[in-house]
Amino acid sequence: MTALILLTIRELRAKLIIVGLFAVATFVWLMLTFALNLDIVDGTLAGMRIFGQETALEQQVEVEDPETGEVRTETLRPFGENPLENLVISVQQGVAGITFWVVLLLGLFATGSLVASMMERGQVDLLLSKPVARSTLLGGRLLGVGAVVAALVVYVLGAVWLVISIKSGIWNGSFLIGVAVVLTMFAVLYGIVTLVSVWTESTALAMIVALGLIVASLVLSAPDEAVLQINRPWREIYVGLYYLFPKFPAATAMTWTLAGGEPVENWVPFLTSLAFGAACYAGAFALFQRKDF
Repeated sequence: MTALILLTIRELRAKLIIVGLFAVATFVWLMLTFALNLDIVDGTLAGMRIFGQETALEQQVEVEDPETGEVRTETLRPFGENPLENLVISVQQGVAGITFWVVLLLGLFATGSLVASMMERGQVDLLLSKPVARSTLLGGRLLGVGAVVAALVVYVLGAVWLVISIKSGIWNGSFLIGVAVVLTMFAVLYGIVTLVSVWTESTALAMIVALGLIVASLVLSAPDEAVLQINRPWREIYVGLYYLFPKFPAATAMTWTLAGGEPVENWVPFLTSLAFGAACYAGAFALFQRKDF
């Protein structure tokens, strides 16, 4: 198994995919890190700049009393009474949400061809000639992909968390929980890539289906008020598809919530997404086991 994982990583490195992944990741975290400049005096936020633009910590607004008509000046604090901590957590939540989609799409385009390429003539014949079970071959391939994407997520989120924590002095450990959510949802998406690749041996079709699944999840994430406007029986079909397919927008919101240290009220979207991914992997392993090469 270890040899198969290392073989996958070496293949990615030979194609310069690993170099490209980490170059893009470095650009992303450098941009996110240096876009925010904090002026901290004695542990208190004195000022901040986002992309070089000064952002006001307080705003003076005039408010008219509806009863007396008297106009008075009030001070608004967009980041609350504890602006430094609230700002750091807000930035980290934003980074977690952006990283979710960056890793999902970047990882998909970088590794989407690996399962189909493993079944090309010559390579699959060589692998099957070894005294290794077919489930081990496919599992090693998938673990190799998972290892590279896990390193990418830890690299991006870990570096951003470390830099922001050092600059602000606020160490929000909840932000790192987002690593697990991002990796899990990538694994769910890669489940459909694996199933289609094993079934059809077509990288293009696997990528099209995976991207279609992302689009479908966006379409199926309409708010409840909009769903109630759909006529029967299409409403039941819409709701059924919502629970059937992975829910990437809901997972993004969950990543945001967990990064802020807040409890998640509804785990159903995440758990049903896991069930979809598990079903895809079960189908892929069953097909690969019986496939005639």
